[in-house]
Amino acid sequence: MKSCFAVSLSLSFFFIIRIFITEATPNYLFHACPNTTLFTPNSTYQSNLDALLSSLAFAASKSTNGFANATAGQNPPDQVYGLFLCRGDLNTTTCSDCVATGKQEILKRCPNQQVSVIWYDECMLRYSNQSTFSVMEREPLHVMSNTENANDSTRFMEVLLETLGDVIKKAFAGWSGKKVAAAEANFTSLQKLYAFAQCTPDLTAWDCNKCLQNANGYLVEGKQGGRTLTPSCIVMYESYPFYNASALPVSAPPPPPPPPAPVIGPKGKSNKSTVTAIAITVSIGDVLVLLFLTCFLLRGKKTDEVVGGNSGANELTTVESLQFDLATIQVATNDFSSKNKLGEGGFGEVFQGRLLDGQQIAVKRLSRSSRQGDEEFKNEVLLVAKLQHRNLVRLLGFCLEGEEKLLVYEFVPNKSLDYFLFDPQKGGQLNWSLRYKIIYGIARGMLYLHEDSRLRIIHRDLKCSNILLDSEMNPKISDFGMARIFGVNQTQASTTKIMGTFGYMSPEYAMHGEFSVKSDVYSFGILLIEIICGKKNNFYHQLDGGEYLASYIWNKWRDGTPLKVLDPAIMDSYSRDEFLRCLHIGLLCIQEDPAIRPIMATVVHMLSSNYLNLSSPRRPAFFIRSRLGGLSIPMKELGSNQSTGRNMPLSTNDMSVTELYPR
Repeated sequence: MKSCFAVSLSLSFFFIIRIFITEATPNYLFHACPNTTLFTPNSTYQSNLDALLSSLAFAASKSTNGFANATAGQNPPDQVYGLFLCRGDLNTTTCSDCVATGKQEILKRCPNQQVSVIWYDECMLRYSNQSTFSVMEREPLHVMSNTENANDSTRFMEVLLETLGDVIKKAFAGWSGKKVAAAEANFTSLQKLYAFAQCTPDLTAWDCNKCLQNANGYLVEGKQGGRTLTPSCIVMYESYPFYNASALPVSAPPPPPPPPAPVIGPKGKSNKSTVTAIAITVSIGDVLVLLFLTCFLLRGKKTDEVVGGNSGANELTTVESLQFDLATIQVATNDFSSKNKLGEGGFGEVFQGRLLDGQQIAVKRLSRSSRQGDEEFKNEVLLVAKLQHRNLVRLLGFCLEGEEKLLVYEFVPNKSLDYFLFDPQKGGQLNWSLRYKIIYGIARGMLYLHEDSRLRIIHRDLKCSNILLDSEMNPKISDFGMARIFGVNQTQASTTKIMGTFGYMSPEYAMHGEFSVKSDVYSFGILLIEIICGKKNNFYHQLDGGEYLASYIWNKWRDGTPLKVLDPAIMDSYSRDEFLRCLHIGLLCIQEDPAIRPIMATVVHMLSSNYLNLSSPRRPAFFIRSRLGGLSIPMKELGSNQSTGRNMPLSTNDMSVTELYPR
């Protein structure tokens, strides 16, 4: 009891000191000068900037909502735009002190810069020679994380993602004039998790949500604390209460749950449309997951052999936490009722189900004839089972009882991307904003696979039918049956067994069996082009001498008429600049030489930055002209839905990261 009292007293003293220091001196976090354009000392721009900063500092001393924007000067290029945002739980005095400090320091840290931003624990201050009002900007972006790892990182990330998801929903709703929210959650009986999210209140709810979701995705996994800073929003979490919850606006009741998912396809029938419409596709990767878990549990092998594992005890706990009872699955699926059957694949049947807590699931019931995979895949399989990203379909667990082999996935209700994109009636439901959101989400998911997960994962079968859409039309990459995992320093591999889908395959893979992250980049490029054009990659345009989609788009780009390839279904909603940028990026991704294709980190950067100058794309791979020839692969093999298993012979991102000392 005495020791507990001493610990409590010490913690209380720590937080008192922290609060005292915070109110006395703002805690500097980071600054960025993203524009290299300098203004001349004693110029009109500097005079306007001085006036602007003084105006913002005065506004901070009077502000009741911790936000203000201002403009100084009448005529460009000497006009200056600026704003400040104070943390939503702080009082006017603390806000004013922070902005006043920022006014002085931003000029010292970014001397003579026309564009600058500075972050403190208490506030953010920025100015620019371009209007910043109601403009959502994801960059410059800075990520900070605690050096201490969380105990039971898998459970920690589950709680964190759920809590941050709830906080983000409340923040962009913008109750009480502020787009800010915070929440706490129980990680263990003795430890809590505290999360916080805030946007500048001049953003629309849609832009605030996009900004927060983007920032959330950059948080470093498995750390006890972290934050992502952008000019338009911030996301933070810690294992201690770093904000004043009583000073935050009270959130309105959460919105009602979405309506039940629509019935997908004829019940009880097995056909291609129902298989692609379900939440996940049965694949050999699932068999590998299941078989490894079987070997793992039955043989009792220590999991400290697993790549990236911290300890055998932790990994064992992780595996056991994924296990479902057969009775639970039977109740959820009404004992595998034919009415709940979504489809059937080569390795078994798929059923829709609902757990007792209301969560919808997709259950794969593997056939008894499924064969065991190679032992060498066991470490990789456990890693794939633990992948967690909002743009990947998530494995929830498994069940091994008797002869039953079951895999349980999250249920994704809105079918696959191709269900909407290539349908003349449904294509109009995907307006430009949705398509851009889908493109960006896929890119983020692929970046996670290539660089942000524990090992580098090559998907090898990225295509429209493997992109599933959740209830909010967020994309989720599925079907890892052909995925391969690279070592940290591995860049390329080769195979004599070519597996994938023609039309999405890069030429070096289709012809020589060579695959790498650049193979996935090529597939992403084809997918991106399909999304903005609304046509399959085997689209045949007879009016221009007989061209397939990639060739047709390349010619329109080269001829200076790229807008002709835009999907007519989004003609009324598209952004010309965003469309041209996406088309440009797509052409960069499908260049014939893999060495000059961008990596996914660069692709994400290009999609999120309006200031980056893109290089000119070179001739795409599979430049197909039916009359002139020059093909490496027969035209009949380029169908977008034609899969194969045949044997064949053989940039710098503006994101910065800081790792903090343990608190």
